[in-house]
This record gives sequence, C-alpha cells and structure tokens, in this order.
Amino acid sequence: MRGTMSVAAVALRLAAVYIVHAYDVKHTASHERNALMERSMGSEQRTALHRDVVTILSRAHADRNVYPSAGVLFVHVLEREHFKGEFPPYPKAGDASTDPITFNTNLMGYPDRPGWLRYIQRTQHSDGVLYGSPTATHAGKPSVIEITAYNRRTFETARHNLVINIMGTDEFPLPYQAEFYIRNMNVEEMLASEVLGDFLGAVKNIWQPDRLNAINITSALDRGGRVPLPINDLKEGVYVMVGADVPFSSCLREVESPHNQLRCSQEMEPSISCDKKFRAQFHIDWCKISLVDIKKVVPVYITRPDPGNGILPEFGEYNPPSETLMGRNYFSDFLITLAVPSAVALVLFFILGYTMCCRREGVIQLVHHGSIQKSSKELRSMSKNREISWPLSTLPVFNPVSGEVVPPLHPDNYETTSMPLMQTQT
Repeated sequence: MRGTMSVAAVALRLAAVYIVHAYDVKHTASHERNALMERSMGSEQRTALHRDVVTILSRAHADRNVYPSAGVLFVHVLEREHFKGEFPPYPKAGDASTDPITFNTNLMGYPDRPGWLRYIQRTQHSDGVLYGSPTATHAGKPSVIEITAYNRRTFETARHNLVINIMGTDEFPLPYQAEFYIRNMNVEEMLASEVLGDFLGAVKNIWQPDRLNAINITSALDRGGRVPLPINDLKEGVYVMVGADVPFSSCLREVESPHNQLRCSQEMEPSISCDKKFRAQFHIDWCKISLVDIKKVVPVYITRPDPGNGILPEFGEYNPPSETLMGRNYFSDFLITLAVPSAVALVLFFILGYTMCCRREGVIQLVHHGSIQKSSKELRSMSKNREISWPLSTLPVFNPVSGEVVPPLHPDNYETTSMPLMQTQT
C-alpha cells in the first residue's frame, strides 16, 4: 500500500504503528488522462465526451485506501505541500512556504469524525494529523473521511477522500498494556514517527517483550488537564498507551510498591530504577502510570431495553377543534381583576378618614399637628427679624479717612448668648 509505513519498521522494528502520509496523485491523474485520450480517438463524439471526463479527473483525485488494524495506533499526516498544487499559482517564487492552509475533516454524510478518530493542527503553517485507535467493533466497516483544505490567502478549497478499512485480527490488542504520562511533550510532537520510535525503544529496553506496539495517544487536555502557561516552553503533556505480549517487568512493578505509593500520595517523585533510560528525552510522571492486564479485567455487560421499531402505538384519529368556536366573554375577568381591588382600596380609605377626622384621637392629632406647624412658622418669621452682629473680622480696624481706630460693635465682655429670643423681652 502506497503511503503507508510502520513505525516499528522505521524505528527499531518495535511497533505496528501505521503512519499514512499524503502523497501527490498528479501522476495518477495524468496516466488516467492519457488512457482516456487514447480511447477517445475513435470518433469525435467520444473525443468530446472523454475530454469532459479528463477535466473532472484532473480536479477530483481518486480515494486513498488505508488498512489499519483494530487495537493499533493509526496516524495519517495531512501534508500542506501535497495540497498546495490544488490552489492557484503564487505571484512570487518562495511564497508557497508561507501560505496558510487549514483542514477540515469529517465522516462523509456527517458533520464530525468517528468517535475513535481525532485531529490536530497546531498552526496554519503546520501539517494536520489524523490519529486514533480503532476497536474491534469498527472492524469491517469502511469509513470515508472527507478532507477539505482551506487556503487562507486565496480562499480556495480542495477536497480529498480517505477510505479507512479497519482490519480485525486476533493478534491485537496485546494483553499487557501500560499507559505512560509524558510531561515534556505535546501530542503532535509525540505523533512524529522518530519521536514515537525513540520512546518505544526505551520501553522495550526496560520491558524486553517479543512484540510491542503503540495502542493510543491522548493529549493531557483531553483528560481534563490545564493549558500550560507560555513560560519556559512548557508542554501540555501526553498519555501514551503501549501493549506487549509478556508480563510487566520488575521496573514497571516498582511503582506499585508501598514506598513509592506513599511518596506519590505526598506529591513526591517516586524512586524508579529505570527512570534514567527515559530522563534524557522523556520526563515520565511515574505516579500516573497505569498497568492493565486485559486477561484479568472482568467485562461489564450493560443490559439495555429493546429500542423497539420507533412507531408510536395507535391512539385513534386526531380531531382538530371546530372553526366555529364562540368568543369568550372577559367582562367577568375584568371585574374581578380591577373592580375588587378598587373596592377594597375605597373601603380602607373611608376607614382611615373616619379614624383621623371623626374620632377624638384623630382630632387631637390634627390639632397638635397644626399647632406644631404654627409654632414653626412663627419661629422662622422671628429669626428673620433678629439682629445679628457682624463678625469682628469683617469690621475695619481703623478709619481710612481720619486714621482713628474704630471700636468693635460690642465690647469684649459682651455675651451674645444672653440676647433675648423675643424682641419684646428686656
């Protein structure tokens, strides 16, 4: 199969990781065009017909088929260089490397991809990656993935189809599975064939299995992790699950010791003898490692009710209301809503008026209130006629004409507080 290779064959022959690279299909289209042109030389009508077919084939490429296995990591790289030939030529040489291209992937006839298939593209100037791990339930069901490339400079689009034929085998998944959490890697960095091969090589050195393959790769953000701060080139982290055909090594079993479990509970780094084999390139969080033996896992079966045929039971015919319905009289509702509160308010008003005007206590209160108002008015009028001495600071110190010192209006021992409030008092 063209464009399909194994990471195990490339890096230490360790895993059956299928990495499918996008390849240029212009040569395929040209061969098909030449074959159609040779067949079209029979008659003018057939020539015109085949010219139309050649035009369509030169723009719409044939589907690419890939054959991943269930339980094995599948990676498909969407290379930007492959799709650049689908867009108009660039005005200058060298502009092709800076052209922003993004991708949209979806299952044919649906708005999203299958549940096991993920997609990531970090920037508009980086390649996109489709990756995931199909299960045995997806075997034998071809999935057509529509890949649409968007040129953000020219707003042109190009579409290719990727046909994924999942193969079900008894060899995968391998029974012993270990999941590692790598803190200094992003998911797109780990998906690179050389980086994944180096990691599988380190795992094989401490595990020594006959067969080893990558099962799944998941970003820490998909597990509820936080986006790292943009300082010190921090990474988001990635979970890598690998499978082998032999039981776990003693080094991997060290994380289950009571001493290391206690250190992990205290948020301390456990002491693992084989950590130095990873430390040069990969920073493993040994407190988050997971060791699973699928032979000992008890399957859980969920009983679900019969969904039925989707047809509602018979309830008889539907009789719509008649068009000759009589209008409803809202006068009684109006009286209840408006007249009753008004009557209650009127009764309360009469009760209050009788209490204030007709009762002895009410009359006394009104007279007392009137006397207070009269006294207040009289005090205000008297305060306006009261003589108030000017402050000494406002009087001149001497006469500007004669030079004589002008005495203050009142002597120093004069007390203004003894001035009578009423002018008629002495």
